[in-house]
Amino acid sequence: FRTAAQMKETLRRLEQGGIDLLIGTHRLFQKDVKFKDLGLLVIDEEQRFGVQHKERLKELSKQVDVLTLSATPIPRTLNMALSGIRDMSTLEEPPMDRQPVQTYVLEHDWGVLMDAIRRELERGGQAYYLHNRVDTITRTAARVKEMLGAEVEVAVAHGQMSQEELGDVMTRMSEGEVDVLVCTTIIETGIDIANVNTLIIEDADKMGLAQLHQIRGRVGRSTRRAFAYLTYRQGKVLTEVASKRLGAIREFAEFGSGFKIAMRDLEIRGAGNVLGPEQSGFLLSVGYDMYLKLLEEAVLEERGEPIPKRTDCAADLSVSAAIPDRYVPSPEQRMDLYRRIAAIRSEEDADELMDELIDRYGDPPRNVNNLVSVALLRAEAAKNGVTQIKQQSTNLNFYLDGFDLRQVSALCALDKYRGRLLFSAGEKPYLALRLKKGEDPLKWGRKVMEDYEKCGSGD
Repeated sequence: FRTAAQMKETLRRLEQGGIDLLIGTHRLFQKDVKFKDLGLLVIDEEQRFGVQHKERLKELSKQVDVLTLSATPIPRTLNMALSGIRDMSTLEEPPMDRQPVQTYVLEHDWGVLMDAIRRELERGGQAYYLHNRVDTITRTAARVKEMLGAEVEVAVAHGQMSQEELGDVMTRMSEGEVDVLVCTTIIETGIDIANVNTLIIEDADKMGLAQLHQIRGRVGRSTRRAFAYLTYRQGKVLTEVASKRLGAIREFAEFGSGFKIAMRDLEIRGAGNVLGPEQSGFLLSVGYDMYLKLLEEAVLEERGEPIPKRTDCAADLSVSAAIPDRYVPSPEQRMDLYRRIAAIRSEEDADELMDELIDRYGDPPRNVNNLVSVALLRAEAAKNGVTQIKQQSTNLNFYLDGFDLRQVSALCALDKYRGRLLFSAGEKPYLALRLKKGEDPLKWGRKVMEDYEKCGSGD
């Protein structure tokens, strides 16, 4: 809402250093905006900015302190914060006397929705009716007015209106002259009218998770209880992703839920690329597990901290270890569980995951228990410098990255391993345990690793 002359004057003073604090919209990203000495950049509503904007911000803010604020950070930003690339702090305390917004997800029903608006008007409040189609918004507003009655003042607001029209409507709305505002997502940010405490959203299944949370934040901005109705078309079968989004927005209605919503968004959409343009999705070229390892190493190196030496251990055993389809039907959930089981490093990790499995899917079958035991064995073996465990006929072989002869000798001298455990110190040194018929390779593998560790510590 600034004239060209006003903007030109502001830019001139900015370049000469005559302005200490500049507040602006996306207009700040244009090439003609030049700062004399930029020291601090604050980005409000970070989720509103695309990758190109962020690249421009990087150019603007070399050697500049940057603070980004967001109720719902995009998956890539959240992943960068969780990975340690960016610092993050969260605000959990709500404003005094504020109440969470009561959220409903339902099929669109004019009768139910008009009753909700009438209840709001009866208590002296106002309402938003969000219809995100400019070509049919006037018709929808007329229908709302017809159903509510001539005494109810209904107005329209959308981005194709002139600034004078839009300014006039929002002024009337904030002064209480308009009862119901039929609008597009133009209200998503920056609108703060405390008397509006009922929100209805048409076709909520077509909107993003962060967007729904932001729009819901336009109501409930006073001490009154607010209501949000997220609707989808009657008889419409929702896609799995849309169903997850609406489920998440209904589930996370309490204060401080923006962070949880962003975490769920990260789970649904994936983490995105740190260096590429994608704000969601995975780095398929290297695999997510390897990507996280490389990222962690890069962060530690940048901080000047030592990178821990990791030995990865492969296990090739004659045991059935898998997650059957009948136990976890969803392929995505099975993949996520395989990843989480592979990341197990201790008994505590295993117990926590098993408790979750029992809670979500019931008692796990034997091959799932075997999979967790294999993960524990690999973690213990890697800790002891074992690179591979391989079962060949009746032998269980442990291939060592390096060895201490005293530790190996002490292990082989234990009574339980006499005549059963042999050590070969060739090009690829290994320990070979002879298994008796019917013995469990997983159980004996873990015994050998526990004893090997004890021998190394001198116990």
